[in-house]
Amino acid sequence: MTYYISPRFLDKIAVHITKNFLDIPKIRVPLILGIHGRKGEGKSFQCELVFEKMGIEVLHISGGELESPDAGDPARLIRLRYREAAEFIKVRGRMTALMINDLDAGAGRFDEGTQYTVNTQLVNATLMNIADNPTNVQLPGSYDENPLHRVPIIVTGNDFSTLYAPLIREGRMEKFYWEPNRDDKIGIVSGIFSEDGLSRQEIEQLVDTFPKQAIDFFSALRSRIYDEQIRQFIHKVGIEKVSSRVVNSLEGPPKFPKPDFNLSRLLEFAKVMIAEQTRVEEMRLVREYNQSLNFHEKQHQLANQAIQTEIPGNGNGYGSNGQAKNAQLSPEMIQQLQQLVSSGYRIGIEYVDERRFRTNSWISCASIAANQEGDAIAALENCLAEHGDEYIRLVGIDPNAKRRVMETIIHRPR
Repeated sequence: MTYYISPRFLDKIAVHITKNFLDIPKIRVPLILGIHGRKGEGKSFQCELVFEKMGIEVLHISGGELESPDAGDPARLIRLRYREAAEFIKVRGRMTALMINDLDAGAGRFDEGTQYTVNTQLVNATLMNIADNPTNVQLPGSYDENPLHRVPIIVTGNDFSTLYAPLIREGRMEKFYWEPNRDDKIGIVSGIFSEDGLSRQEIEQLVDTFPKQAIDFFSALRSRIYDEQIRQFIHKVGIEKVSSRVVNSLEGPPKFPKPDFNLSRLLEFAKVMIAEQTRVEEMRLVREYNQSLNFHEKQHQLANQAIQTEIPGNGNGYGSNGQAKNAQLSPEMIQQLQQLVSSGYRIGIEYVDERRFRTNSWISCASIAANQEGDAIAALENCLAEHGDEYIRLVGIDPNAKRRVMETIIHRPR
């Protein structure tokens, strides 16, 4: 199968990689090339085609490897892969690059709900450090005084505005927005259907019929054509025997004749796929499911106002008898407590300040056994009085399974 490489894409990567292997006096060359654009437009696949055409060896890192339960592991991985790539250049005498797929998924921050972890900070800082000192990349706990060979880095993503701004500034990262035009799409789709007998005119008609669809739509369309043959194979073998016939079968893997790839049939299947896309976009069941959540959130806001109401005292945070003031519980909080107690769950109360809230590091305020509603109410009132300027959440714990069944924030600082 012959695949199409966009001339614009080929030119951008070829210039960036070659430029990083040249010693041009008084010229600062960005080490990182960031390729961004809409989902499904073939950014990573076009990169692989260019690498193959240029004979470049590539070491890969995925966005999913940029987070770890152990702080520092992703940053160390980046340094290790970079040093491996530099060693490849030295030993094999060939151009080598480091590629990080979906960088924004692993190191980006999409909204205030995205947790900004220590690893996220270290990944951004490590990439900036490598971009500034590409020949001096050290592993933690060791130091090698021998300079490394410069290794160009290619990163892909959808939205680079979610990344740390100093990382993507000019001088560190060169940006390339990939949006295939009509000629690019026709060339790429022609490569996808190159063995299926479609004429140039039919390819153009297919692309023009669905101009808003990404490249992966046409690849998925070709795969969908085989569904009928696979369905017939399942019915012929018997659904209970499919596993033994397909996996480790003495008869070998099943073979299927090439299906009919005529244009009318492709258009028929494409419309079915678009109908599925539309249904996903229109359903939005999450809105229905979250209606109750939104209702509770409004109730929590009202509860916060009620929590600020305290027993009158001497103005120093304590009542006239020297006891801490108790915050008034809202009906919503009492109802949630009663529901947990009636279900036989153990009650947990936790609090956290603004800084620790970002890292989800909660501190236990009280733990009450099941069927002790009065103790739970008293403990919650005391926790609200003592930590009224912090986040407080209510936790329901199944004592038999020893797992949490509910966590809900009942108080937020002003």
